[in-house]
Amino acid sequence: MSTKLFVSFLSIAVFATNCTKAIIDENPETIPPITETIHYEPDVQAVMYNNCVTCHSGATPSAGLRLDNYTDTRYATENGNVIERMNNTTNPMPPNGVLPPLQRQVMDKWVLDGFLEK
Repeated sequence: MSTKLFVSFLSIAVFATNCTKAIIDENPETIPPITETIHYEPDVQAVMYNNCVTCHSGATPSAGLRLDNYTDTRYATENGNVIERMNNTTNPMPPNGVLPPLQRQVMDKWVLDGFLEK
């Protein structure tokens, strides 16, 4: 086998064995329930800023939906389908996949706790 062919084969083999696909546990019941009170700042705000505001902020947010502040996030959660889309496996938000269970649990607990801000 030529050296170039061997190096090419070895490179492909290393690349193929190092590729992984993140697997997100779709069942939030597999993690302990959140017992502390959840507030927008810093709990929910972190979820929004890490997953949503890239598209849902600024002068022309996607779908006209801003999620970069307390008022808009609360309104969209209470009156829209934010939680439903975060849990939707066929049409999730963010579009790259369902959020990890802990982040979804934070959102659910925020609703249960009454949408506390600070």
